[in-house]
Amino acid sequence: MIDHDVIAQATPMPILVAPQAVLRQKTRLVRPEDMDELRTIIPRMFAAMYQAPGIGLAAPQVGLGMRFAIVDVADKDEARNPLVLINPEVIAETDGMAVREEGCLSLPNQYADVVRPEAVRVRYQDMDGKVQELEADDLLATCLQHEIDHLEGILFVDHLSALKRNMIMRRLAKEQRQKH
Repeated sequence: MIDHDVIAQATPMPILVAPQAVLRQKTRLVRPEDMDELRTIIPRMFAAMYQAPGIGLAAPQVGLGMRFAIVDVADKDEARNPLVLINPEVIAETDGMAVREEGCLSLPNQYADVVRPEAVRVRYQDMDGKVQELEADDLLATCLQHEIDHLEGILFVDHLSALKRNMIMRRLAKEQRQKH
C-alpha cells in the first residue's frame, strides 16, 4: 500500500512532453533489484500525477524505461485509491468496444475520442512482488489500457487516424514553442 503522507511530502518528478524519444520506446521488465529505486520514485510519480492533475502515469513519462505505471481514478470527492502496476499486461478484453475522450500528461491540453475494449483483465505485480489480477471497466479500463500502451511506446494519438494524430501533434508542438 502506498503511504499518503509519503506522497504528500514527495517532490513531484518532471513529466516529459512528446516528442521525447523515451515516450516511443518499449520498456523492459522490472526486476527484483529495481524495487528499491521504485520505492523512491513511485511517491514522486504520484505527487506529479496528482499535481498535474491526472489519473495515470507510466514510467516512460518520467524518463524511465521500466515496465510500471501508477493509476488513481478516484473522483475529487472520493478517497484516493493509488494503484501501482509492475510489469502489467492485459490478459483478457471484451469484444465490446467503448469510446471515451482521452488526454495525456505527456500531450498537455490535447484530447480526442479513442475506441478501446470496454473492459479488461490485467495481471501485474504489486509493490510486494505478489501477482495480482484486476478486472476493470469504464474509466479504469481505459486508464489501464492507456498506461500499458505507454509501456509499449504507444501514445493515445496512435489510435487515431493519421490526419487527427498529425493535427494534435502539430497543435502540441505549437503550444510548446509558445511556452518557451
